[in-house]
Amino acid sequence: QVLLEEHGGGLVRPGGSLRLSCVASGRTFSTYAMGWFRQAPGEDREFVASISGSGVDTYYSQSVRGRFAISRDNAQNTVYLQMNSLKPEDTAVYYCARRDRSDYDMISQLSFGSWGQGTQVTVSS
Repeated sequence: QVLLEEHGGGLVRPGGSLRLSCVASGRTFSTYAMGWFRQAPGEDREFVASISGSGVDTYYSQSVRGRFAISRDNAQNTVYLQMNSLKPEDTAVYYCARRDRSDYDMISQLSFGSWGQGTQVTVSS
């Protein structure tokens, strides 16, 4: 069982930036794609971004493309989400997840079976 621990959430003004990180336990980190999802109050959890095990392939939701960047450091068992030009509508709990199933695509929550506890991001003036 992998443990995923997110860091870096907080309060930021509109237009500001934050970088989230997620550290995974275990020795097989590089063999798994990773993803970030978010859930705003009263909303369903939604896909934000994902990255292949090698880091070569990345995917983004339409709402964050061009503002957010996902990356990973396999030597440190860490995946990052750099969030720029933040908007109030980006306010949510952000979750890191590991893709455990290959029969669903890289943006489907069904692919991701291991989840962190989440970190709150609040964008407000």
